Amino acid sequence: MALIMMRSVATTRRGFFKLKRSYSGIRAFSSLLTSPPSKAVVYERHGPPDAVTRVIEMEGVEVKEKDVCVKMMAAPINPSDINRIEGVYPVRPPLPAIGGYEGVGEVLSVGSAVKHLSPGDWVIPSPPSSGTWQTYIVKEESVWHKISKDSPIEYAATITVNPLTALRMLQDFVTLNSGDCIVQNGATSIVGQCIIQLARHRGIHSINIIRDRVGSDEAKEMLKRLGADEVFTESQLEVKNIKGLLTNLPEPALGFNCVGGNSASLVLKFLRHGGTMVTYGGMSKKPITISTSSFIFKDLSLRGFWLQKLMNSDKVNECRNSIDHLLCLAREGKLKYEMELVSFGDFHTALDKALGKLGSQPKQVLKF
Repeated sequence: MALIMMRSVATTRRGFFKLKRSYSGIRAFSSLLTSPPSKAVVYERHGPPDAVTRVIEMEGVEVKEKDVCVKMMAAPINPSDINRIEGVYPVRPPLPAIGGYEGVGEVLSVGSAVKHLSPGDWVIPSPPSSGTWQTYIVKEESVWHKISKDSPIEYAATITVNPLTALRMLQDFVTLNSGDCIVQNGATSIVGQCIIQLARHRGIHSINIIRDRVGSDEAKEMLKRLGADEVFTESQLEVKNIKGLLTNLPEPALGFNCVGGNSASLVLKFLRHGGTMVTYGGMSKKPITISTSSFIFKDLSLRGFWLQKLMNSDKVNECRNSIDHLLCLAREGKLKYEMELVSFGDFHTALDKALGKLGSQPKQVLKF
């Protein structure tokens, strides 16, 4: 029954139900080559991910002359993946669909016209593309970016969405020099942790805001170990002269907001005259409010950042170079964040953890 229901998924993954044939580590010279059968997490309607997703088996897909068949090695469960399944993300794949948006895999076979990839290469989808929660993927060569095989697979699988967001936001809005300062909320997020480390690597100071919660002292210490200069809870910033809390740090030229509401207002209060706040998320689901005087007398700027738009532009090659740089930092131990590798067979447990049903958990990374 599952196979019959999934025939319409061909819009997401070409020819799901071609003849089953398995090939291993060979270059294809025939249009009849197909990928091995695959297991995939699919959803046929939007809704709560733990209610609408299921794991099914699918038949092989034809590998055409410009195609590459990739055996997936690892793929994370990101908040944006959950939002796509829920139907609240601005861009969503047509239904029925396969979950997942980034990951890393090994080239299994290639079509006869493929020039730059060979079996055994490690690749990531760049720009990221939907459908990474499956054991085998067939897409055109242009989709894949070859990476170093000494990259830790959990970092290779997660390098695009969060670390690349952090790096591009630090680079693309304000020219920062060593000794400058940034401020951010949501500092315990992976983007926040990456911002701290990437800023520190460039000699840039960071002021970090976290929410009041059980374990906030431990969170502060963790961020300090990553290189944070100052870490405040939101309640600590309920003072009239917020900048009086700074001692030897300059006023920040750049701020990052992924929360909204009062937390965004705290970021704005730290910014110097002519400063810029970049919003890349809205976890509180509350709007950003800013006083008229902040625009007129402080000349503050509000900007937005969306990685998908950037990577669908003419900056794809530039972003791929940034990814290589980030993976180099990860290999050298200069970029770290907590993750948990989980067997693909335990997908639903990993999903429960990602949904927060089992308390605070590290980022869940499916290992195939």
